[in-house]
Amino acid sequence: MDRKKIIPILGLAGFVTMADNWVVSPILPSIAQNLNVNIASAAIIITAYMLPFGLFQLFYGYFAERFGKRQVITFSIAMFTIATALCAFAVSLSDLIIYRALTGMFAAAIMPISIALIGDVFPVEERQSAIGSFMGMSFLGQGLSMAIGGSIAYFLNWRGVFVVYAGLAVLSSILLFTIGKNIPSTKNKESKVLTPYLNILKNPSSAIIYALVIFEGLFLIGSFSYLGGFIKQIFAINNFEIGMVMTAFGIMALIAGRNSGKIAAKIGRKKTVVIGLSLAFTANMLLITAGSMLPVVVIAVGIMGFGFMMAHSTFLTIATEFAAKGRGYATSLVAFFFMSGGGIGTAIGGQIVSGSGYLILFAIYGVGILLVTIGAILAKNSFKLQSQAQAQTPA
Repeated sequence: MDRKKIIPILGLAGFVTMADNWVVSPILPSIAQNLNVNIASAAIIITAYMLPFGLFQLFYGYFAERFGKRQVITFSIAMFTIATALCAFAVSLSDLIIYRALTGMFAAAIMPISIALIGDVFPVEERQSAIGSFMGMSFLGQGLSMAIGGSIAYFLNWRGVFVVYAGLAVLSSILLFTIGKNIPSTKNKESKVLTPYLNILKNPSSAIIYALVIFEGLFLIGSFSYLGGFIKQIFAINNFEIGMVMTAFGIMALIAGRNSGKIAAKIGRKKTVVIGLSLAFTANMLLITAGSMLPVVVIAVGIMGFGFMMAHSTFLTIATEFAAKGRGYATSLVAFFFMSGGGIGTAIGGQIVSGSGYLILFAIYGVGILLVTIGAILAKNSFKLQSQAQAQTPA
């Protein structure tokens, strides 16, 4: 199969799942109002999505190696379609929690396994560009989800958002079941469930990267999850306008995703991560010091998106080198730690918002991001290109 066709097919799946992944933040105030709960209580649906999203990475890493990466992606997007549609019919917060948990469970496979599949199919000299293009398409979905989700919620209601995304997921499923069936996908019947993960984590360099990733998720997603509620409280604007403001995150993440590989090649991976995390810290500080001015909030949201993608795309690229014969395991671990951290950060953030307000949340999590930045600076060998010997260990 022509490799040029692979990225658009996988990219649409990534587009849909990332759009669905991040859409709840701008429509959270609308969901809370409709279901008669406060925003802090409604935020549990974000945690309900993120925790299974992170946990099931460990299963999908094994399934991908055992049954084939393409096969796992195809099955997961089909089930994701059904779960997303169910969200539109939730009549209570409990229902929505269950449906979002199912959505997160099946969405979990798409990003990490697609990146692992790209690592298998594309030679090393083309891999960075291919991963960047895939992530660019995926995070375009994230960027547009803010505006599209906010628009649909404004002109229809929040349920309409999930109907539209379920429709997009149907299109992605059709492509994967038809043209996508020709994407090369190997199987390893001797794959183990836990041993490869343990072997990867035994390597001090990879362990440090994963430690940075979990705290990146905790503090960065923990901050991002409450941006919609913060904007609603300060400016009293509608869902469409909230979505437009939040779009700055996705647009800047897309720009960073397209260029982070080139930047890392010029200045090095560690500096790229440090700059990205520093920008995320700066965004939190802007929200604290000048969050009453809408233009500053737009800038802060954009800076947070750019910084996030600079750091996270670098972590993902490094992870593809941890296990040349089992990339599904290595990339799944990134998603597991990142989304688990994000789920925990969002849950704790809800308590902070309820007790102390949004500015205290941004202050605490801003300091957390700063500490992660310092941790990245102090890391010695984790950002270097992994040797072939190291890469073969988990296979």
